[in-house]
Amino acid sequence: MKRKKFEWTGRLILIIFSLILVLSLIFFITKQTHKNTTEQLLTEYMNYINKHEYEKMYKMISKEHSSNISMEEFVKRNKNIYEGLETKDLSIKILNEKSNGKEISYLTSFNTLAGEVKFQNEVNFIKEKFEYKLVWKDSIIFPQLESTDKVRIDTVEAERGQILDRNGKVLAGKGVASSVGLVPGKIQDKENTIIKLAELLEVDIDVIKNKLSAEWVKDDSFVPIKTIPKVSELELMKINPDENLVKLKENQEELLSIPGVMINDIEVRDYPLKEAASHLVGYIQKVTAEDLEENKGKGYDSNSVIGRSGIESLYEDKLKGQNGCMIYIEDEFGNRKDIIVDKPVQNGEDIQLTIDAELQKVLYEQFKDDKSCSVAMNQYTGEVLALVSTPSFNSNDFVMGMSDKLWKSLNEDERQPLYNRFRQVWCPGSTFKPVTAVIGLDTGILDPVEDYGNEGLSWQKDSSWGDYYVTTLHETEPATLENAMIYSDNIYFAKVALKLGENNLTSFLEKLGFNKEIPFDIKMSISQYSNTEGIKSEIQLADSGYGQGQILINPLHLASIYSAFSNDGNIIEPTLLYNPNYNPNIWMPEVIQKESIHTVLETMKKVISEPTATGYGLHREEYTLAGKTGTAEIKLSKEDATGTELGWMAVFTTDPNIENPILLISMVEDVKNIGGSGYVVQKDKRVLDQYLR
Repeated sequence: MKRKKFEWTGRLILIIFSLILVLSLIFFITKQTHKNTTEQLLTEYMNYINKHEYEKMYKMISKEHSSNISMEEFVKRNKNIYEGLETKDLSIKILNEKSNGKEISYLTSFNTLAGEVKFQNEVNFIKEKFEYKLVWKDSIIFPQLESTDKVRIDTVEAERGQILDRNGKVLAGKGVASSVGLVPGKIQDKENTIIKLAELLEVDIDVIKNKLSAEWVKDDSFVPIKTIPKVSELELMKINPDENLVKLKENQEELLSIPGVMINDIEVRDYPLKEAASHLVGYIQKVTAEDLEENKGKGYDSNSVIGRSGIESLYEDKLKGQNGCMIYIEDEFGNRKDIIVDKPVQNGEDIQLTIDAELQKVLYEQFKDDKSCSVAMNQYTGEVLALVSTPSFNSNDFVMGMSDKLWKSLNEDERQPLYNRFRQVWCPGSTFKPVTAVIGLDTGILDPVEDYGNEGLSWQKDSSWGDYYVTTLHETEPATLENAMIYSDNIYFAKVALKLGENNLTSFLEKLGFNKEIPFDIKMSISQYSNTEGIKSEIQLADSGYGQGQILINPLHLASIYSAFSNDGNIIEPTLLYNPNYNPNIWMPEVIQKESIHTVLETMKKVISEPTATGYGLHREEYTLAGKTGTAEIKLSKEDATGTELGWMAVFTTDPNIENPILLISMVEDVKNIGGSGYVVQKDKRVLDQYLR
């Protein structure tokens, strides 16, 4: 009996213990599940903000305990705030719980267009049927936010940095233009007004109609149609005012005679040098949808501008600056209540170039009617003083809003005014002969006083060349290096190239930077000595010696090589950013021996100083100049009579102590029958007359 009682008691204890264990487990699981559910719900809700899935957020809230807000109101409120602030990367960190997990304290952080926002907040959950719902309030968005408040954004536009020349003259900066627009309520005859305005402004009729039909337009709105240059009354008062300004003035007077038309002054990006520096400075335009996509996170918005070419594009990140932005809460009375985040404006940096604006203008004026390019540098420092390509375009036209007519004319002009010639490679002709000479001397193959023989005006190595002959314009007697340089004897340098051989010539050209990128801010085309892997024939080798064959060189690269004549064989690295304490960088140190440099330099001085030499037109009594002329034939074959010629002039001052040292290289296309390189010599003379004066 006792045994049975003991067994029953043991079983009872076991049952009670098991029951307690099960109840404890149920309690623990229930508590844990409850905890995980509310945390997970909050995390899920916040993740929907990152995905802009506001309808899903609405399904998670308790309608009854959230002021019975409708889905439409909820979505609109959240969407306008979160997307208006460009909210992204929102994350939360749970801090603690209260009331069995129904109230959760958490830390929120996310990025906005004004910077990072962080704050601590609380949210409540309520159980409805078998699931928990979030009790939504406006304060979940921001703790200070009430239902009658608004979230505002104030933006301060950053000023774009200026582009300046070495003397502080503006190449790109603030300017004033005229905005021509319509006030709808003052228009008398809408159809005829639009037709007349389209004709005077060279704007499509549909463009004007679309602008007038925009949602924001009211009767008293000023609807801008086109930006045009501002006419300066002072300029018109000159004795001989610019004809274009006079036409602009007449055009504006006709515009103002149309009822409803207004003209207001606006601030624009201005390029004072106009066509003279457009290929160098470039221009800006309004950002496109593609620009915004490609530059996400860089502070651009639909009202931003972006550099499209030249320096404007190259230094866009520095020039543009960062807009200031304040996000704040405004109460129902329009008062600023709380500042959420305030990012101060950062104006763009000014970019100062080594360019000399006056030299840039002088070069442009001399060559503006030619297909040409010019490079000028201080050969001792590598500072680039001018980069000019002609014909050109006016950067201001892109800022104002270029008409279809002007855009078409620029693109259809056979002279290619949009084509940047100083970035390309060209056949250098005889300006390459000093390079061949220093290679010959440096390798010990060329004896400068050796007579290579007077071959007349044409020559071939032997009959294996068939009917191909090297021709020259002047007989040379005796055919020494000095005379060959003075009279630009093609035959002499063809013989030197053959004596050098392909390996000596090409390996040295590699040392001089051929087939390599030029270390310069603006990307230039790479110079080459062959279209293939090497020089493939004796004829090509011979032609290469006097700058023909398949030799192509960038003008800035040629200028850099010529800098060796002023720096004992060191090739100076070109630079474009101005620094008053700049120390020159050597691109290729001691690449040419001093003895070779000095020997060739003396012959190049005589190219300018000898009355019968090809460059004598540049001779000056007060300065010693050195240089080389060049004429390159561009034709399909020797028999091609339709080919053209490139005219070159490379000239530099030889005294390092003068105030304004300069190395100038100019190239002009189509000089055949207008004087060849002599045409370029005369133009460069006028440039040097002004620069060295």
